[in-house]
Amino acid sequence: MPVMSAIPRLSFPTDSELNIKLNTESLNEWRDKARSIENEINQIILGQESVVRQILIAIFARGHVLLEGDVGVGKTTMLRAFSICIGGSYERVEGTIDLMPNDLLYNTYIDSEGAPVMRPGPVIRHDSAITTLFFNEINRARPQVHSLLLRIMAERSAQAFDNTYSFPHLLVFADRNKIEREETFELPAAARDRFFFEINVNTPDQANILDALAFDARFHDTDELLAGIKRGIVEHTAINGIAKQIQSGVEIAPEVRRYIMALCHALRHPDQALLARLDIDAKELVRAGVSPRGVSMLVKAAKVAAWLNERSVVIPEDIHAVFYSGMAHRVFLSPAFEYRREEIMPQLINAVIETAPSP
Repeated sequence: MPVMSAIPRLSFPTDSELNIKLNTESLNEWRDKARSIENEINQIILGQESVVRQILIAIFARGHVLLEGDVGVGKTTMLRAFSICIGGSYERVEGTIDLMPNDLLYNTYIDSEGAPVMRPGPVIRHDSAITTLFFNEINRARPQVHSLLLRIMAERSAQAFDNTYSFPHLLVFADRNKIEREETFELPAAARDRFFFEINVNTPDQANILDALAFDARFHDTDELLAGIKRGIVEHTAINGIAKQIQSGVEIAPEVRRYIMALCHALRHPDQALLARLDIDAKELVRAGVSPRGVSMLVKAAKVAAWLNERSVVIPEDIHAVFYSGMAHRVFLSPAFEYRREEIMPQLINAVIETAPSP
């Protein structure tokens, strides 16, 4: 029989047990801690302030993130830095064509005596302590792997070794290789919709930043760079409770609610005037638009953006700040236009924001 190593069961406070702490520390104090995290990350990840803010919003909205962009721009370093700041355990999985679903849950090998051994895989080896799972090059993995990952994302649990493992603090960050297309399996539209944000991480274009990244020895040793990050600025077991406080503590006025619905309606049904603004001669540009789940995710993100900007009510600027990352991947274009997505979507999002009457 294969040997199964025991996994220590870790105990963390529940949300109800954290209520005392949450009630004695105001949202202002939590905001200061969140900004401290942002400042720490921006000290070692140069030229990515917007990306850092978007990831911070996703963390406090408890949403999974799909990252896209250039190679070697610091995505892994950025996620490791966030993991250090919020505590908990970090795992990285490499998407490869031979990766199987069960590889996420357990590993098997033959020991020195020739006996089969089964060990916990990257998802369950830390039990409930896991907070950050980075799935590198997700589109190199098979659809079967995607299916299991999406289930883990949705349910924050998995079954293995006749046990059900719960991951209440888990956030999944996946990187999509958009340069190489050989031996890749693109995520279907429904799978991409499961991600809270889809964020582009591009190479900075500022000459001084490129110079520092290339010639400053501080940025050449990732481990040494990360060693200077403050640990546990926000306790990871408290973030779920903080997120609930933000969602209940930040309000949205009726006129702003109507504005959000108008923006999402425009994405589902862009009219001829909007298409003319885009210089696209087509009536069927959008095959499917933002779902009710997508609208609710936009609302959650806007509330966190307002909170970080010291507001207790959401204003249009908060919506605009998260609109592209939260909505672009939820709009499904007709096949004739899908290959031009990277060109069309920024134009469509900008046109929707410029056209919809703002309160």
